[in-house]
Amino acid sequence: MPKLTKINHVTLIVDQLETAAEFYEHEMGLEVIPAFVFDYPTAFFKINEEEQLHLSEWEDAQSFRGHICLVVDDFNTFYWRMKELDIIDITPWGKVRQLPQGVMQMFIRDPSGNLLEISSPPEYKDKIDPAIFEDEFYQEGLYVSGRNDFRGYKSENAVLYHGKK
Repeated sequence: MPKLTKINHVTLIVDQLETAAEFYEHEMGLEVIPAFVFDYPTAFFKINEEEQLHLSEWEDAQSFRGHICLVVDDFNTFYWRMKELDIIDITPWGKVRQLPQGVMQMFIRDPSGNLLEISSPPEYKDKIDPAIFEDEFYQEGLYVSGRNDFRGYKSENAVLYHGKK
């Protein structure tokens, strides 16, 4: 059986392409790259040498909890900027947290309402600004939904990153 090997791109549906494109270019720091000549509004961005983000403008409804997770190299600066923009969203998955591996996790909304999970790499855990742990948006421990439904593939030793150490 063939095996999936990586994510090539993620497409987000946006309601105003220009506003969303400006956010991803200027606030998220992504590089604009040429898109195909589709007959609908679209913009492509380079995340790294192998992964891309595609934006397409449609009038589709947005998902409340569905999201993509992006890694930021400077969580501290990014956190304070997202707080300044007032786009941290604690409604679907709770407050900003530090996961067991030391990875920081927060959720934000782009201008079209798409949910983005922003995380830090594990090696960043000793560089977290202590003020974040005292901030109103931070909460200790994993998110608890209150559903008490523990089905699925779970482990006390789970990690967000499985790459090179």
